[in-house]
Amino acid sequence: MVPPTKSALEVTPEERERVYEEAWEKGGLGIFTAYYDLLINDAANETAAEFIRSKIRKIVDDPEVAEKLLPSYFYGTKRPIIDTNYYETYNRENVTLVDVKKAPIEEITLKGIRTTEAEYELDAIIFATGYDGMTGPLLKIDIRGKNGVSLKEKWAGGAQTRTYLGITNVGFPNMFMITGPESPSVLSNMPVSIEQHVEWIADCIEYMNKNGVETIEATIEAEEAWSTHCREVAESTLYTKTDSWYTGANIPGKPRGFLIYVGGVGAYRQKCTEIAAKGYEGFSLKSSTKTASH
Repeated sequence: MVPPTKSALEVTPEERERVYEEAWEKGGLGIFTAYYDLLINDAANETAAEFIRSKIRKIVDDPEVAEKLLPSYFYGTKRPIIDTNYYETYNRENVTLVDVKKAPIEEITLKGIRTTEAEYELDAIIFATGYDGMTGPLLKIDIRGKNGVSLKEKWAGGAQTRTYLGITNVGFPNMFMITGPESPSVLSNMPVSIEQHVEWIADCIEYMNKNGVETIEATIEAEEAWSTHCREVAESTLYTKTDSWYTGANIPGKPRGFLIYVGGVGAYRQKCTEIAAKGYEGFSLKSSTKTASH
């Protein structure tokens, strides 16, 4: 993917249509390489969203079904469908699209599923219940740090969810997270981000062993500064303007928050490398004989 240099609003409608059409034919996430401002400018985003809507309307035969499938949010702020004949599926006679927001599921019956409007007879049910993103997997483990304080207690209230680099937490020495909250994580190529974290953590542990360091812990100042930076970068985009699993909107009672670093994997990797090169800046390093803060 080559980073785009043009705005969607600085070209003619004809050129924009041609570029979007080429991206559509290429497939994947190609449409997001068309213009640089699709995820930071609502007017630019609308040009892409309307293009996608036009494609869905052409593909899906039933106008009512097509209408239910149209993105009504900033396109790309929910995970886009990268499909092979996904929309064509709705033209099959044995496929029914049910909007469970308008007709919620009431119960699983002996025959299938009953909503507030009808009962659907089914042979099998596949439960796709979605993600408790960013914090869910960690909070399902009873992780406890200093003085027995749990990670759940530290992160209570959503706004209190802070990390340093998405790798470490104040109050939890020697605890490393892989693609944790406030790292690029789910908005990056995950194998790349996992590999970068694993290598950074392995290098950190090697540094500790060579230098007689027994514990490493982020400082309060470093954690607060990183979290503030993450929020500021996120607020400059359209991601925070949409209810999605990125913001925790799919989990009842979960505080809203955008816990993903959207400054890019390149910038993030550079920051992590610089911190390590400076003797783990922003960390308190402790040995059996002394303590050093960087």
